[in-house]
Order: sequence, then C-alpha cells, then structure tokens
Amino acid sequence: MWLQVFIRDLVKNLFGEGNDVFSEGEWTRAVELYTEALNIAEYAETEDIIISSGIREKLYANRAAAYLNIGFHDQALGDCEQALQLNSGNYRALYRKAMSLKEMGRHSEAYEAVAKCSLAVPQDARVIELTHELAQVLGLKIRKAYRSRVRVYVLYFVVKVYSSEKALLPPIGMSLNISEGSFSRVDLSNNPLSDTHEFKQACAVCYVKTGPGVLDYTHYTDDHKCRQDLLLGRIRYSGDNTWKLIRPRSTKNQYVGPYYICKDVAMGEECRYPGHCTFAYCQEEIDVWTLERKGFLCRELLCDPYGSRKKMHLTVSAILQEHHGTFMFLCEVCFDHKPRIISKTNKDNPSLCSHPVTKHSFEDKKCMVHILKESTVRFSKIRPYNSQHQMDLCRHEVRYGCQREDFCFYAHSLIELKVWMLQSEQGISHESIVQEAQKYWNVQASSQGIQVNRNRNKFGPQNLKLQFVCGQCWRNGQVSEPDKNRKYCSAKARHPWAKDRRVVLVQEVARKKWTTVRPLPTKKPVPSQFEICNHVLTGKKCQYVGNCTFAHGIEEKDLWTYMKDNNIADMEQLYELWLQSQKPGYNEDSSSSSVRENGKQIHMPTDYAEEVAGNHCWLCGKNCNSEKQWQQHITSDKHKERVFNSEDDQNCWQYRFPTGTFKVCERFLKGTCTEEEHCKLAHGEEELTEWKDRREFLLMKLAKARKDHLISPNDNDFGKYSFLLKDI
Repeated sequence: MWLQVFIRDLVKNLFGEGNDVFSEGEWTRAVELYTEALNIAEYAETEDIIISSGIREKLYANRAAAYLNIGFHDQALGDCEQALQLNSGNYRALYRKAMSLKEMGRHSEAYEAVAKCSLAVPQDARVIELTHELAQVLGLKIRKAYRSRVRVYVLYFVVKVYSSEKALLPPIGMSLNISEGSFSRVDLSNNPLSDTHEFKQACAVCYVKTGPGVLDYTHYTDDHKCRQDLLLGRIRYSGDNTWKLIRPRSTKNQYVGPYYICKDVAMGEECRYPGHCTFAYCQEEIDVWTLERKGFLCRELLCDPYGSRKKMHLTVSAILQEHHGTFMFLCEVCFDHKPRIISKTNKDNPSLCSHPVTKHSFEDKKCMVHILKESTVRFSKIRPYNSQHQMDLCRHEVRYGCQREDFCFYAHSLIELKVWMLQSEQGISHESIVQEAQKYWNVQASSQGIQVNRNRNKFGPQNLKLQFVCGQCWRNGQVSEPDKNRKYCSAKARHPWAKDRRVVLVQEVARKKWTTVRPLPTKKPVPSQFEICNHVLTGKKCQYVGNCTFAHGIEEKDLWTYMKDNNIADMEQLYELWLQSQKPGYNEDSSSSSVRENGKQIHMPTDYAEEVAGNHCWLCGKNCNSEKQWQQHITSDKHKERVFNSEDDQNCWQYRFPTGTFKVCERFLKGTCTEEEHCKLAHGEEELTEWKDRREFLLMKLAKARKDHLISPNDNDFGKYSFLLKDI
C-alpha cells in the first residue's frame, strides 16, 4: 500500500517540477524530469501499480512541448502520438503534432492535425495562425474573417507567444493568463493550480470532522455566516470528489526537499503527531505547499479561478505572522557595499549612519530591509515598488544570484514580492510599513509579556524541559543532579560528575515522563530533517541502538533538531549552555553567542552581535566585526562549500558530480567499464551534457561570490570545485 502511494506521489511531484522548470525556460531539464516520471510509471506497471492514463498523457504532451523548444522534432512527434493514443481528443498534443510535422516539412499531415485541433478550440489564436500558415504553404484558398451572431471566427490574428518565440501551448498543469489575445507568464497574482485543482473556503461550522482519521471530514453546504478561515481543495478529474483540508505550511523547520505524505496517513492509520506533524496529509497539500515555498502562489488567491487581485488581504501583520522577523531601515550605501556592511542610525546623531568612518547621511541614503534572526541572521533588502516591477521572483537570484541587483525588475525574495503586492494594492510607503511592524511587535510583546518573563530562564526547545543527571543513578531509576561543586552527584554513592557519566533527560511539557537522549549523530552531512527510527515507530526495539542515526522518539528528534539549528555540536557544549541558563538574569539570546573549540570557550563572529563597522556575509548570515575574523571566515572550507552548494541545488541534478574530465567513457559505451561511480569520465552523452550545464551554473555562483567580495582575490583553492578554474 505504502509503495503504491509513494510511486504515485513521486510521479506527480516530478510532473510538477517539470512544469516549474519549463516555465523558467529550462527545457532540457524539463525533458529529464518528464522522462524520469515516465520511466517510473513504466516501472510501476511491472509491479502492478496503476498510474492513471491522464497523468501519463500529460507527461507525453508536456515532454513534446519541451522537445519542440530544443529542436528535437522527431522525439516531439513520437510523444504526441503516445499522448493521442491515450486520449485522441488532446488538442495540445494535436497542436504540437502539427508543429512537429511542419518543422519536418510534412505540411499536408500537419494541416490534417491542426484541422482536428481547430475543431476542439476553434477560437484559439495560435491554432488559427498555424492553420493560416499551412494553408498558404499548401496553396489552399483562405476565407477572410467574418462575424456571426453566435461566434466570431478570426483567421488573421497576431498573438504574443507564450514563453518562447515558437507558438506552443503551455504545459498541462500550468495556468493561462488570457488578456486581449495575449498569453503571458504565470505570476503570483494568478492561481497556477486553476487548471488542475479546485479550491473553496470553509469554517469549522460547515467543515465538520466525522471520523477518527485526519482526513475524515464532511463539508456541508448549508447557508450560514461562514468565517472562511479554512482552505479546502481537491484535484480535478481524479475521481475523488471529497474536499481535503489544506493546512498552513509549517515554517518551524528549514526543510527544503520535496514534501511527502505522512507515513501513518499513507498506511491508512491515524497520525501519531496531530497538530505537530510537518508532513502532508494529502496530495493537494503537497501541491499547494510546494508552490507556496517557491513563491509561485499566494494562498489568498486560491479560491479565485481567475486570480483576481481584488480578494487579496495582505497586511504588514499578516506578512510578519507568516515570515516572522521585522522591517527596519539600514544605510543603503553600507548595505550595497562590497562586501556588505550592516549600518543602522547613529545613536549620538540620528541623521548619520552608525559607520564610525564614513558616517553617511542616513535619511537620504536609507533602505528598508527585512531582518530575520534564527540560527543565523538574514537581511533581505526591500526595494521601493514601481509600475515597471514584475510580480514574479527572479529565477537568477533564486539560483545563483542576480547580476543586475537593484536594476532587476523581478523580486529578489519572497518577502520583497509580498511587500510589492501590498504596495501595489494599498500604496503604503516604506515608513508606514516599518511603523506598522513596530506596532505589531509592541502588541505581541505586551500580550505575551508574562509568558516571556516566565520563560526567560528556559533553555532548549520550547516544548521540552531539560535536565542533566548522573548516568549511574539513572540506570537504577534514581534522578541525581550534581552537588554544588559539580564534582560528584548528589546521591550517597557520590559518583564522579564526569562528562562520560552524565546523561541528558528531556520531558515534553504536556507529559510527565523523562526520556533519555543519545548524543547527536556524527553522520556527515547532517540531514536537513531528522526522522524517527522505523523500528521505534512500529513498537519494536531498535536493532542498531549504538549506531542508529535515527531518533528514538519525538523528544529526541526535537532536541537534535534544536542542536542542529543552533550549531550545538555535542552534549558537552549543550551542558555548558544549560549551566549558563541556570544562572540568574540569563538571557536566551546570549546563549548562542559563543562556542567551544578544543575544550575552550571562545567568542566568534556571531549572528546577534551589535554590528559596528564589520562585514556581513549574506550567504552564511554571519557578522564579522574585524578584518581578521572576515578573512578567516571567507577562507574557511565551510564558507566555500556554501558558495557552490546548497540543498536546493542538489534537487536540480540527476547524474554524478563532474570530475573535471569532460569526455565520454569509451569503455562505458562498449559496456566494459567496471569503475562505475569512481570512473573519471562521463557515462554517456546525457551525463556529459549535465556536467557542462552544471559547470556553467557553478561558474555563475563563483562570479557572484567574487563580485560581492565573498572570495579572497588570490584564493583559487576550492577543493573539488577547483576544476572550474581549468580550461576544459
């Protein structure tokens, strides 16, 4: 059962990713994603897993569009035939078949295909234009446009082509923005799921839980004053007409991989962590969450099939509730400096910036930024909105950094895009946005003041209590803390209070049971999200207790996640920070301002230090308050790895990492290569093509880092990435 659900979800996710990269003009990558989905669908048939003919039909039709854009007309024609075998009325496949035949010089067959297509969509401008073009080539008589009382047939029509110079219908699953005969690029003001999904709003009165499962709800259509605080969705033509609840996307973790269905729900069971589960409960949630995280979708627009911007209810408080952080002003001259400098208003003279040397005029040269303090500090510049700006994310900035910077018409972050939408609707100024942000947090602070004071001395995850006890006493069921001098435990046996003899206990706030937590796994690289051991989930004893890198409970998972997010390397460092939290006047913000190195407590460039005149690495989110710290940071291996690599990038590639030898292995072509993954040559033309594309991508990242002075001018040692500097 779970394999069937997993395979189907995998095919759908690959289909969605293919559509995303197609919209960005990366047609070769789209072909790879569609091909991978079709290969998995073919494998599913051998396992008696049914993949719907509808999804396979769309995959063939969309891959045909990608093939056409890169000039592979034979392959495009073959895919169109496959799609038409599954559905002879697929007008997109008919249109692309006609385009393929036309490019191959088979004009008569192309005219027959486009004639069938025109029966399905008689008013489509591109179909009319192609019919006109083929009729001229074949010498057929063309009728002029005429009007009737029922319809208007136009044979002479000029259109703006979608996404490329070739007249191609957009991929299935992507929305069309039709306005005066033009097809424009999908942006956030539209609903990109309008072709494949249906959405509506509900509330707890009309959407009622009718069973024990997380999906056991019934929607009632009785007239009532609906608060419309719930979002419901369902996939069109899927055969399942029940409305599914689309929960808000979890922003508690920094997970960047593809979303998956909760294992419990996939197996037809109840979720073990309702209210805290970060996995999706249905495919509709995966589709919405994926586009929300990429910034291609605004939740407020989902109930409007035409993406009308009249229903948008963006406010400063709503943006801060979703993205956290706050808005403030910084000196723009310092912020745009290479490398970046974080400079606020001067405390002694507010008209100047806080830089001790330059002291720019602050009011004349300030910019609004969004600041977010988590495990690192992030500054996102918010440029003033004007009518030339496009309501869409810049794909260059998202991938390797936009070279146009402030001159780019596209948004450079999702938070900037939201602010632009807010400004375009309400005309609110940056000064008003900063004031609204201050008011929002003042209200939050006043309403939660009692709780903040109560938790001031708390250390660790918000939902856990933390305690260190003697390990020898704990084995006998006794909880013994250290004595005043922390040399022995407080029991009569007076066991030595050594780091190898103490254990950490955690207790969930809602429970009264203490649980032992093992040391943080040393596996490299650290996973983006910890998972719970399958043996523990099924109620069995783990067979790899000493070496298991999976969490053995939700408490252990939460503490490991907290340690990873706060760069706490081991239990010894956790213990030192916990001791600090027991002191009077402990401030939680100061707990992460120092780290241990070789057993000694040292102060490093910290995320929350007061910026004076030092440099800020926007890539790593680190502030360095001296030139020595800055040089140490930008020459570190960890920083260089961040220059070239991110978890998002790993999802873009299918083959091995390039070795620097950009040639196809002849032994592989003959079937005699035995080195497999260790071979220094490319295993096939497809892998070689991806290696070349990947090299260009990495060179773009390197160029952006050099432009921002995040790489020392004389530093050419990039480890496995050093091959980029060689002539290939």
